[in-house]
Amino acid sequence: MASSSTASGSSQVSLDSVLGEITTTQDDVQLNNVLRNYATKETREMIYASFLAGGQDPLSVLDVQNNTLGYLYLLSARLTVTNAPIPPLQAIQTFCADFDPVKARLAPERVTLLAKGIVALYETAATLDQCLPLLLDLLTRFPPSRAHLTPLHAPFLRACVATRRFAAALPVLTAPVTEVAPALFPDLHYNDHLVYHYAGALALAALRRWAAAEEFLELVVGAPAQAPAAIQLEALKKLALVQLIVYGKVKDVPKYVSATLVSIFKKSPYGAFVNAYPLQTAQLERILEKEAGAFDSDKNLGLVRQAMERARRWAIKKLTETYITLSLAEIGDAVNLPDQEAVRAIVVSMIEDDEIVGSIDADGTVTFDDASLESSVSQAQVDALLAAAQHQGAVLAELDRKLGRSREFLSKSVKNRDNGDWSQVMDDDMYAKSQGEGWTEESLF
Repeated sequence: MASSSTASGSSQVSLDSVLGEITTTQDDVQLNNVLRNYATKETREMIYASFLAGGQDPLSVLDVQNNTLGYLYLLSARLTVTNAPIPPLQAIQTFCADFDPVKARLAPERVTLLAKGIVALYETAATLDQCLPLLLDLLTRFPPSRAHLTPLHAPFLRACVATRRFAAALPVLTAPVTEVAPALFPDLHYNDHLVYHYAGALALAALRRWAAAEEFLELVVGAPAQAPAAIQLEALKKLALVQLIVYGKVKDVPKYVSATLVSIFKKSPYGAFVNAYPLQTAQLERILEKEAGAFDSDKNLGLVRQAMERARRWAIKKLTETYITLSLAEIGDAVNLPDQEAVRAIVVSMIEDDEIVGSIDADGTVTFDDASLESSVSQAQVDALLAAAQHQGAVLAELDRKLGRSREFLSKSVKNRDNGDWSQVMDDDMYAKSQGEGWTEESLF
């Protein structure tokens, strides 16, 4: 049993005595209390980051599963204390793969500290991509379920995006987050929600998973706030571009989204781009030429160019809503493309991709038939989509109810907004350089 004198620091403190506590204390709650309060705050981490008196590495003495808490405290200290001996990579890998999740949940802040230490270690060595399996192990094994949002979600997604390993994030991104439990994760901050979903959207967009990227961006844009934050404006810009690519237009912004945020967006080059899309192709080209620097600075030039590539297709799609037949020359005039062979190539591609239903006669007359396209969707498919939407609606309703009960979680958003520096913190988090490079839009999109 741990003695109170050791915890208070009145007896001799050393890593050897800590190891004794770890290996002899049977009660994990009591052991966690001892380790959390051992010695004084100033010396605790230095002790945990040291070797035994005989020069032996304490990690080589402990068993990961039986001594999860002790191993966690020592390993996280070794990875975060300045000039501490770097632990063997095998020790880190073994812990992430084999630790006891129930025991680790007694010290959630140490798990977060461990994750940040792992990222820093591999980032310093310019091998950040190699730590992704370790972070994934922590993230999938630590929480009670995959549905729980944890402080590990944001660092993992940031690492995936920084290393362009977008597919590595899919096991996490495809598991919907429906549980927010500050009682289980006291160091879970409102920023974790925003950074995770924003970084997740970047990864999904890079993988051309547009619908999922749209959903993640909507969560960021619609996050409760007294005043809009920089990351929400960035999310709204990307959301608009994604919707232009997918739907040919932007959707109405929900009423609960900040009116200030929407106003800033409408007055930006993005607002002008949206207003001209997709029919005013000449105006779109002028906007792109004039505002390329702003789009590039926002890391959105790749998305803007993709939207431009889709503009003529969406313009032609709109023509099918009004006309039954048009010549290639007439279509070219409507979409500002005088080259009839280029118009023909676009129309043929759209027909082949089932974006429109139609045919081109020998004389260059295009006949549209949207009825055939609509009939290709069966009643069974409609029923399946409706059932999926109803299920997702029920999930979101339950999440909304839980968020409403979590006063602490919501109050953090208000408190952080009142601090004044929250937006800058988000920018620093999202756009910090990694391994000598930023998150350039060319590499993402």
